[in-house]
Amino acid sequence: MPNRRPRLEIVAPSVSREEAAAVVAAVERFMRDTAPTPAPASPRLSGWLEAARLEAVAREPRHEPWL
Repeated sequence: MPNRRPRLEIVAPSVSREEAAAVVAAVERFMRDTAPTPAPASPRLSGWLEAARLEAVAREPRHEPWL
């Protein structure tokens, strides 16, 4: 999965490294705290049900229902 987080960078000549690190840490924490919750995983079908559905689709019909 690609990393979709932006790369944060402070561009200010008069800021110390500690101040820049504190600002970046605060912004990263804000982004984490306000990020949308991940969608719940869809329930996994049982192997039997999945096989039955695949088998039903792959079979030829026994008769023509419209005749």
